[in-house]
Amino acid sequence: MEQNYIKDPREIETKSFEIISASLGGENGSGLKMDMIKRVIHTTADFEFAHLIKFKEDAELRILDVFCYGCTIVSDTNMIKAGINKKLTETLGIKTECFVDDPQVHKIAREKGITRSMAGIDLAAGIKGRKVFAIGNAPTALYRIMELVHEGTLEVDGVIGVPVGFVGAAESKDALWKTNIPAVISEGRKGGSTIAVALVNAVLREAVKKVG
Repeated sequence: MEQNYIKDPREIETKSFEIISASLGGENGSGLKMDMIKRVIHTTADFEFAHLIKFKEDAELRILDVFCYGCTIVSDTNMIKAGINKKLTETLGIKTECFVDDPQVHKIAREKGITRSMAGIDLAAGIKGRKVFAIGNAPTALYRIMELVHEGTLEVDGVIGVPVGFVGAAESKDALWKTNIPAVISEGRKGGSTIAVALVNAVLREAVKKVG
């Protein structure tokens, strides 16, 4: 039985964003913030993110600037690293790292009695150059970023902090929001690696256009 459905992936994406824009109605607008929010809604089909995604200290513009001139994106999950658009990062000369499975991280975590996500941040602190963190799973990673920044042992150009969950997720994002660190967060329990990927890729797309 033949079914009538859209097969062209570009047409599917175009139609999806038309539906998103129409559904946002009066909330619809232009600019990088809205592009990022639309990418998240496209990923989740959840319009609540139009209200949950928050931007602090012009974080989206800070991250855009860093992406245009090259940096390292550090994630707390391999899923985020895998989902970041490699063609875009290669065009911009951006490196992506996730240390959660690194043997050295396992060693640090055992010795310090901390999570591997925290140990991964400790390892990332040694990376030279500008850094943006994309955290979609581990609240402890967000807390560690804040601790190291406070200690003066970590320099951060921006944090996309959207961990999901019931224990520490909302609290870690609230704590991040109260710092001076340029950050994009998702309020409350909602978030996840796919949200982090959508936000990162939206900024990467804009960066490629800008350096064009």
